[in-house]
Amino acid sequence: MRWLSALLVVSLWTLSAHAQQRIVAIKCGKLLDVRSGRLLSNQVILVRGNKIERIAQGGSLGKETPDTTIDLSAYYVLPGLIDCHTHVFLQGDITGDDYAEQLLKQSIPYRTLGASRSARMALENGFTTIRDLETEGALYGDVDVKKAINNHIIAGPRMQVATRAINTTGHYPLSPNAFNWELDLPKGIQEITGADEARRAVREQIAHGADWIKIYADRGYYRLADSSYRSLPNFTHDEITAIGEETLSSRKKMAAHAVTRDGILAAIQAGASSIEHGFGMDNECIALMVKKGTFWCPTIYVCDYVAEGRAREGSPINKYFMETMPAVFNRAWKAGVKIAYGTDIGGYSWDQPEAKDFEYMVRYGMSPLQAIQTATITAAQLLDMEGKIGELKAEAFADIIALKEDPTIQVKSLQQVSWVMKDGVVYKSH
Repeated sequence: MRWLSALLVVSLWTLSAHAQQRIVAIKCGKLLDVRSGRLLSNQVILVRGNKIERIAQGGSLGKETPDTTIDLSAYYVLPGLIDCHTHVFLQGDITGDDYAEQLLKQSIPYRTLGASRSARMALENGFTTIRDLETEGALYGDVDVKKAINNHIIAGPRMQVATRAINTTGHYPLSPNAFNWELDLPKGIQEITGADEARRAVREQIAHGADWIKIYADRGYYRLADSSYRSLPNFTHDEITAIGEETLSSRKKMAAHAVTRDGILAAIQAGASSIEHGFGMDNECIALMVKKGTFWCPTIYVCDYVAEGRAREGSPINKYFMETMPAVFNRAWKAGVKIAYGTDIGGYSWDQPEAKDFEYMVRYGMSPLQAIQTATITAAQLLDMEGKIGELKAEAFADIIALKEDPTIQVKSLQQVSWVMKDGVVYKSH
């Protein structure tokens, strides 16, 4: 029960600290300005309550007397990271059997306990904000996890949630019904047929607490002889248009699982704010994303992680995607597509590094700083939280991490975060 006692201490400290508006001074060895890329020396971050009050140049606090001083003078300090594509209710699903095991043999309360562990791990990984893109059969459990974090019942990152996600009847490839047609088994998504059901699903999910609406725009991916990719679209024009219209009229945003042009183009035209995965996008997709300002969450590591296992089961498409991904990523980035960091963790085990995608981005042409910007200022833009998260500045939330190595030289060091503060509360210490 030691963990429960520690959690209670954190919760009570949080409530007390915010009530009293404690002042915390954080001495930084090197502070990374993620916009300019400059590493600033001899800086002190002054935190009041859950926000940054100011950053003292030269370390001078003036007349301020902090309640607590934290010495990070041996560390590189930067804003808390943002993961725009997670699944806290999944614990790895390389194969269809892995997926069915969780949906059919684990109750939603059991999976919620696992989700609370996932949330804590994300926070300790240095990701102080996440966008969780559906519960995969756990209905609206992500709303409760978010609420429990906000009410200081459990520790976790700031969350935006998508609840159930939407697909058309019979078009979700991971449905456990494939095992036995006589049984009406739980599905990972909410199924719709027709525009009226599409509108109803959006309204239901928003009424139950969805911050985002997620759709599955395509399926059945295949490679052509010229190494381009195609797939089967999931929605009729009326269905996907209805979802987009209902989402936007409710002042929400839509995320689209879309892998090839067949899903990507339809999703963007329907108003999707972000394309998830997009492994098989072509130049027309890239041009439209730039024109519309659509964000891309590439989720590269998960594609690599599942490739061998799925190939053994007879589906080598992820291996093909990994062969062409470097060129696709480089073209999209150089064309000006806004890339927001997203991992799809949960699709791979939470025991794996959540910061792994940074390595691929650098390998594919970005500098370490540019890769870091995808998980800070660009991700904050996607989540409509620019200036509040993703950078260290006055009035931003006090979401701060520290590590031993310079991430602008060795981006892999982001997998070894030593210290984490979220909302002015320290959750991991060196």
